[in-house]
Amino acid sequence: MPLSKYRYIVVEGPIGVGKTSLAQRLAEHVEVQPLLEKPQDNPFLASFYQDPVRYALPTQLFFLFQRINEARDMAQMDLFQTRTISDYLFEKDALFARLTLSDDEYKLYQTIYQGLSPQVPTPDLVIYLQAPTYALAERVRRRGNRYERSIQDDYLARLADSYGEFFHQYDEAPLLVVNSEHLNFVDNSDDFELLLDRIGKMRGRREYFNVGA
Repeated sequence: MPLSKYRYIVVEGPIGVGKTSLAQRLAEHVEVQPLLEKPQDNPFLASFYQDPVRYALPTQLFFLFQRINEARDMAQMDLFQTRTISDYLFEKDALFARLTLSDDEYKLYQTIYQGLSPQVPTPDLVIYLQAPTYALAERVRRRGNRYERSIQDDYLARLADSYGEFFHQYDEAPLLVVNSEHLNFVDNSDDFELLLDRIGKMRGRREYFNVGA
């Protein structure tokens, strides 16, 4: 199996790129329960999209505490299963914080982050999904989440750029960069098999997977 050598896999990417769907598909493929973010549980998120300046800090702090708890859950899950597949990388929390918080708020966030950040295991593989802004916006609108209705394209563009900068420097784990613009891993089994094949052929620390239209 292409995934057999990977004990801890993370799927990452900006809002709307399909990371949760792919993480769920991979987890189903290897028959494990995925470890997923729960943005719908954040009571500040809908307000943040309406008024980012006012609600950025409570939104970000809620996510930070939520992810710390999930990291602890992951440590407990390791006692019961041999493989973990997640739709988020813990370190990316600071990416959102830097994007949304003022300088003073970010300093406060960093103090809390450094004091509470748990020891999180390094993934064996990170799959970073990319897509152009228009594709992200279309996918966000198509899935119709209530709290995402007011997301603006310029925010998605800035978020995608931030992810690009983050993963340009990322070297903590083997990284597969996937252009998902013309791929549908959930509804197209051929696309999913192509991805599995590409993962199985990885030899370097940073590789790329791109399929044209």
